[in-house]
Amino acid sequence: MNKPFVEVKKNFGFGCMRLPMKNGEVDYAEFSKMADLFIESGFNYFDTAHGYIDGKSETAIRDCVSERYERDKFLLANKLSDGFFQKEEDIRPFFEKQLEWCGVEYFDFYLMHAITAKNYDKYKKTNAYEVARSLKEEGKIRHVGMSFHDKAEFLDKILSEQSSIEFVQLQFNYADYDDTSVESYKCYEVCRKYNMPVIVMEPVKGGNLVNLPQNAKDVLDSLEGGSYASYAIRFAASFESNFMVLSGMGSMEMMEDNLSYMKDFKPLDEAEMKALEKVRGILKGMDSIACTACRYCVAGCPKKISIPDLFSCYNDKMNFGDWNSDVYYEVHTTNKGKASECIGCGKCEYECPQKLEIRELLKKVAKVFEGK
Repeated sequence: MNKPFVEVKKNFGFGCMRLPMKNGEVDYAEFSKMADLFIESGFNYFDTAHGYIDGKSETAIRDCVSERYERDKFLLANKLSDGFFQKEEDIRPFFEKQLEWCGVEYFDFYLMHAITAKNYDKYKKTNAYEVARSLKEEGKIRHVGMSFHDKAEFLDKILSEQSSIEFVQLQFNYADYDDTSVESYKCYEVCRKYNMPVIVMEPVKGGNLVNLPQNAKDVLDSLEGGSYASYAIRFAASFESNFMVLSGMGSMEMMEDNLSYMKDFKPLDEAEMKALEKVRGILKGMDSIACTACRYCVAGCPKKISIPDLFSCYNDKMNFGDWNSDVYYEVHTTNKGKASECIGCGKCEYECPQKLEIRELLKKVAKVFEGK
């Protein structure tokens, strides 16, 4: 496991998008206990953003972590989300408020948040990367990075342009590893090309890799090892460039389970990797649309609809209830056609080796993602 940042103690972080809740508020008593156990176990990385729990994640970190621990006992990552600024002049005031909300004087890691082809130009035109670089020079940020939700080719473009980026946060798990809409492994390989350290988000796919179908559970149970979450998180942590794996833990039970195998981390062995390959095959077999992503249908589409990618988003939504599928639907319809824009010409069906009724399937996709 690479250790590109000396202040990072271990390769496991507390993602604070999902915290213990009580009557619609963060359960401070429970969160404090979880933070205590996390730090006592030798970990120190906390991750938040202003949009998490409607801003309550940041203030919970202030009250349960920042005000209870010396600053050198923990690392804190926060993010610049595009919904909270419109022009360059908005960025510094928002950043200063984030410091206040979190109760700190600097962020160890600061990310341009959820970058896609749709919002990248906004970050460029508002000089967000340059502002972040200036804040780093002033000592208010230690490391500048970005979280990313788009295709590997576009990630390559960004990393070739933005010299201030020191790390990338990716959605990376064994289900999305070779998924055509997420491109986890392809994005990982782009980061390797640029010698770019990776932080993993959604290693358990929003909890979906715990709630597996029975035949997938049987495969993992045969290993006579840890929890279903343990295989997912250890999978992500087993890749050399993934220096940090985040887990959103909403209870002490989840915290204790995660720490049980990450405290003395061991990469997956060959038998465990083969078992996850079997599970991935089972999950693929659940696909609501049996598209093989050959992409023969795409070339002749007059509306430039990225049909296999939209089908992949649909399968994720139907099989897992994955909220990120909505993000990726936007990714794959930015500057391209939406499912509802199909004109029914039939060229795609003529080219499809699987003989899918693509025109009818696109109507289903449109209804799920566009309400049409």
